[in-house]
Amino acid sequence: MIQTRRQLLHAATCGLGTLALMDLQQRAAASSPADSAAKAALSPKPPHHPPRADSLIFLHMRGGPSAMETFERKPELDRRAESQGEKKGRKLTPSHWPWKRRGESGLWVSELLKHTAERADELCVLSGMHTDIGNHTPAMLQLHTGSFTFTRPSMGSWLLYGLGSENQNLPGFISISPPVINGGANNYGSAFLPAIFQGTAIGDIKTPVRDAEVGNLANPMLSRDDQRRQLDFLRTINEDYAASLEGEAAAVDGVIDAFELGFRMQSELPSVMDISGETQETLDLYGIGDGKPSDNFGRQCLLARRMVEAGVRHVELCDEFWDQHSALVKGHNARAAATDRPIAGLLTDLRRRGLLDRTLVLWGGEFGRTPDTAKKDLDGRDHNPNGYTMWLAGGGVKRGFQYGATDELGYKSVEGRVHLHDLHATILHLMGLDHKQLTYRYAGRDFRLTDVHGRLVEEVFA
Repeated sequence: MIQTRRQLLHAATCGLGTLALMDLQQRAAASSPADSAAKAALSPKPPHHPPRADSLIFLHMRGGPSAMETFERKPELDRRAESQGEKKGRKLTPSHWPWKRRGESGLWVSELLKHTAERADELCVLSGMHTDIGNHTPAMLQLHTGSFTFTRPSMGSWLLYGLGSENQNLPGFISISPPVINGGANNYGSAFLPAIFQGTAIGDIKTPVRDAEVGNLANPMLSRDDQRRQLDFLRTINEDYAASLEGEAAAVDGVIDAFELGFRMQSELPSVMDISGETQETLDLYGIGDGKPSDNFGRQCLLARRMVEAGVRHVELCDEFWDQHSALVKGHNARAAATDRPIAGLLTDLRRRGLLDRTLVLWGGEFGRTPDTAKKDLDGRDHNPNGYTMWLAGGGVKRGFQYGATDELGYKSVEGRVHLHDLHATILHLMGLDHKQLTYRYAGRDFRLTDVHGRLVEEVFA
C-alpha cells in the first residue's frame, strides 16, 4: 500500500519514542493554542512584582513530623501525660526529647534536631498550619497541587509556567527521590498545563541518590551527532503533524520542547550531579560519607544547592517516613539522623555562598501528629491535619521568628492560622507571582494553584 507523505510522517511520529510521546501528549492534552508558544515556553518571564526569591527548595518530610517533638514545646502536654485525651480510649503522650531556646532569637527547638537548632536564627517557623484531610495520599496531593484530587498541576509546574527557567540546559523543576506512592508522579506533574512544565524526576525514594539518574536521558546506542540528526528529523515530522491539527498543536509543541530539553540536559545535568569536585569539608558539612545515616539525604541537599546555583527554579527533596503511630522515638531518631545534619549544612552552605537571601527553603510534611494516641505503649502519634508546623528560611522571610501556635496540647491551630492555600499564595508572592493572577484556562474556566482560596501571610515577610 502506498502511503501519503503525511501518513508516513504520522506513522514515524508514532513509531519513534511512542511511549514517551503518548505520555507527554496525555499530560498536555487540551492545552490552549494561545498559550502554546512552545519554543519560548521555558524562557524567563517577567514576574508580577519584584521577587524576594529566585528559587525554591522544598525539604519534604514525608509522613508528617511531630511538632511536639520538633518546634512546638508543650509543657502542659507533659504535665498531663497519660491522662485521657479529647476522645475516650486515647491518652496524652508527652514530648520525648528535651527542649532549649536557641540562638539570639530564642526559638524553642528540641534536642531531636540538634543540628538544625544551630541554625534557628535562619528559621521562620509556622506553627499554626492546618490542612483539609488526614490521609497520606490526598494530603500529599494537596500539599503539592493545592487539591486532593489527581487533576491539578503541582506548585513547581505553576512556578515554571509563571516564571520560566534561568537555565535552558536544565529542567526548571526537579524532584529528587520522589515517592512512588501517595500520589506518585502527580506530585510533580503538570496535569493540564503543557507538558514542558512538568517536573523531572531523578531516581525515586527507593533508589540511593548515588545511583539515581534521569530515566532515558541518553541513548547509549547513538552518538550525540546522531541524536541531533534524529531530533531534527523528529522535529520536522512533529511540526508537520502539528500543522494538521486544529486547536491541539500545543500538545505536540510540548513534546518537541521536551525532546529538545532532554537533548540539552545530556551535556549539563551530569556535571551538576557530579559532586566529586566538592571539598571534604563540604561533604562533612552535609553529612556525606559511606556508612553515615545522613549520606543519602546529604547528597540530596548538596545536589539541591548545586542545582539552584545552576539556575534551577524549584528543587524538591524527599525523606521518608515520619509516620510513627508507634515506636516514635526509634522512628523519629532515625529520620533525624538521616536529615538533621544535611539540612543544617544546606542552610549554612547557602548562607556562606550568598544564595540564601534569594533562595526560599521550605520544610515540612503533609500534616502533623496528634498529642494523644490509642496505642498502649504511649510511644506514637496519629495523623493531625488540624494543627502542625512547617518552616521557611531565606528569600524574603523573617529570621528567627515563630508565627502562630496550636492550643496548649497541640490538637488544633488557634493563633496565626495558615492553611496550605495561604502557604502556597505566600510562596508564589515571595517568588514574584500574584496567586490570583497566575491562571490557566482549562475546561471552560480559569484555574490557579490556590483555586478560589488563599491569603498572603504578610506577617512573615522580612
